[in-house]
Amino acid sequence: MTPGLDPVIHAPARLRVVATLNALREGDTVTFPGLRDLLDMTAGNLSVHLGKLEDAGYVEITKTHRGRTPVTYVALTRRGRLAFEDYTAEIRSLLDAATPPTDG
Repeated sequence: MTPGLDPVIHAPARLRVVATLNALREGDTVTFPGLRDLLDMTAGNLSVHLGKLEDAGYVEITKTHRGRTPVTYVALTRRGRLAFEDYTAEIRSLLDAATPPTDG
């Protein structure tokens, strides 16, 4: 892995989580079950990856109640958005460097 690729985001499952959350408007949230279903991940697997992203400050997890039912919301933080932008820029740079020049 090159120094520019954030190891927190680079894990395939976490990359899918961050890319999915980045598609939301800034400040929007998704419920944990909704994100789990979108990503087709188990609750345990998603929890582990969200924990690592939360530890890095990339996601915010809010636990609340809707009536008596507990609800968990997940959102990408500003720091997470910036980290994802940096990550995608680095990937683009790597891909551009790997593309042979065309004659012309």
